[in-house]
Amino acid sequence: MEFPLVPSSEATELADDIRQLFDDMSRTLPHERRALSGECHPAVDIRETDDVVEVTVDVAGVPTEAIRILFRGGVLVVAGEKAPTRVAAAQTFHLVEREFGRFARAVRLSGAFNVGTAHATLRDGELRVVLPKLVDRRGSAHRISITVQPPARS
Repeated sequence: MEFPLVPSSEATELADDIRQLFDDMSRTLPHERRALSGECHPAVDIRETDDVVEVTVDVAGVPTEAIRILFRGGVLVVAGEKAPTRVAAAQTFHLVEREFGRFARAVRLSGAFNVGTAHATLRDGELRVVLPKLVDRRGSAHRISITVQPPARS
């Protein structure tokens, strides 16, 4: 299987976008909502219909204010922070499997989208981003009318 290379300028833009999203979260999230360390890897599903592409991300335990979504150049970025649950000092854990920390999931999508009408909803720990498709008219036949102009005068 071959994977297309991402041009370095595009990779740099993506890294800059993600950095700016995290900087924004650092400035706006209250301290108790911050994930001061760690890295999280939420699962992503992508579903396509005739009309939309729908991206679903598992973000259980992540409040809306700790999530940022960006679409640029055919790449959808979902970034956020999942803060660990605060516990009392006297508690002992027997098993810890849940991930906490920052996350950024970038998904390259092909096609043309009406980003102005895109929307996202958060329900029951699932973030659903819906990108409506634009009708691709390339390859379609288009009639071009001819306008008759009077002859030029000499």
